[in-house]
Amino acid sequence: MSKPLVVDLDGTLIKTDLLYQSLFSYVKRYPLTLFSPFVWLSRGKSRLKEELARHIDIDVSVLPYNQTVLEFIKAERSKNRPIILATASHRIHADRIAQHLRVFDEVMATEGQVNLSAATKRDCLVSAYGRNGYDYIGNSQADMVVWESAEKAYLVNPEPAVERRMSGKPGVERIGAPVPHGIRLWQRALRTHQWLKNVLLFVPLIAAHRFGDLQAILTGLLAFMLFSLCASSVYILNDLMDMEDDRHHRTKRTRPFASGDLPIKAGIAAFLPLLLVSFSLSWLLMPWRFTMVLGVYYALTLMYSFVLKKIIVSDIIILSLLYTTRILAGAYACDLLPTYWMLAFSMFIFLSLALVKRYSELRDARENGRNTQTKGRGYYPSDLEMIAALGAASGYLSVMVMALYIQDPETVRLYNNPKIIWLACPVLLFWITRVWLLAHRGAVHDDPVIFAVTDKASIVAGAVFGLIFVTAAM
Repeated sequence: MSKPLVVDLDGTLIKTDLLYQSLFSYVKRYPLTLFSPFVWLSRGKSRLKEELARHIDIDVSVLPYNQTVLEFIKAERSKNRPIILATASHRIHADRIAQHLRVFDEVMATEGQVNLSAATKRDCLVSAYGRNGYDYIGNSQADMVVWESAEKAYLVNPEPAVERRMSGKPGVERIGAPVPHGIRLWQRALRTHQWLKNVLLFVPLIAAHRFGDLQAILTGLLAFMLFSLCASSVYILNDLMDMEDDRHHRTKRTRPFASGDLPIKAGIAAFLPLLLVSFSLSWLLMPWRFTMVLGVYYALTLMYSFVLKKIIVSDIIILSLLYTTRILAGAYACDLLPTYWMLAFSMFIFLSLALVKRYSELRDARENGRNTQTKGRGYYPSDLEMIAALGAASGYLSVMVMALYIQDPETVRLYNNPKIIWLACPVLLFWITRVWLLAHRGAVHDDPVIFAVTDKASIVAGAVFGLIFVTAAM
């Protein structure tokens, strides 16, 4: 009989770690019992895994399986070779994965007081198959001792330290090519393209006509970088919280952590330093009001990630407020006071854009034949028409606010020809109407702000809009 092929799960068969994923899912689902996992861990790692497995139901059908490993397993199975799943993950999850894949003859996993990892896994395998009585597929430091008692070691995208130690040893083979965690992957995780939103920090500076104030411009640039670092920290944390929900989404499932292209540990190691750097430098170098707004922004995003994104309407209002906080942060960074007109305009225009975002998601759900509540949200595809009406109305209200702004005495003081600003109203009406028509046709995906800076007609409309204000000031 052929020697059994023993397969590790986390980081090997699947490109993620079920313990960390379960932990983030637990914190997201039960934020009021945030410290319970620490209590469970104090009673042993196996107890932690058991409690998380009982509380968190993972959809194994959408896990990021390593297709190369899966094909290798199926090829070996076709040779009538016994295939064993041996994992440190809890048996509840391991059994569900085995039932889903139907390629394993036996499952060994953590249960009771036994945490099936490292030496414990090795002893269990040696007891069952004897020393050198099995081949083993793994990837991590914990697998080193298991390979010591295996006939052959198969490495799957191994950790750097593991690769160095196993390199050149006899009976070692690699399955699949290494997956580099390059700069482009990190750019996607940090969502550096979303930093475009932080250009809103310069709106108060521009509105105050302080174009030639070099000190204010440099302060604005520093504020832009600090806000961007904080935002990237938020994006990483949000992606770690939303991994399972993202895997059910047409486009979000390709995000680095949801797809398993970046390990969860890397995300944990990145988001905390980003947060600390942004707040530390803000405290040392920026006005206290800017740091306060930065803290409000972070608090709002946490509230959004944990609770508010699941509550209808409140999620949209928070999204619009997150845009407005950028304008407030820009004003306070340069010691400016935001005007009521600016805040009112931003509230309505960004509420409209937030509704575009939800509309696009629901439209995709309807197009894909899903008529149930969207995953991780409180909306149904049947809400489309109401959201479209609210979004268009909110956008048009922003135009009305601009029209009223033209009559304000402060506007007359700032602009030599304030009546020219009336020309900006039809431009804004054109853009808002066009965005909603394109969203209705399915041409606007996910973030409408990113759409605006990549759509040619939007760029032209923005240039004309800006030119109108420049002309009015001349």
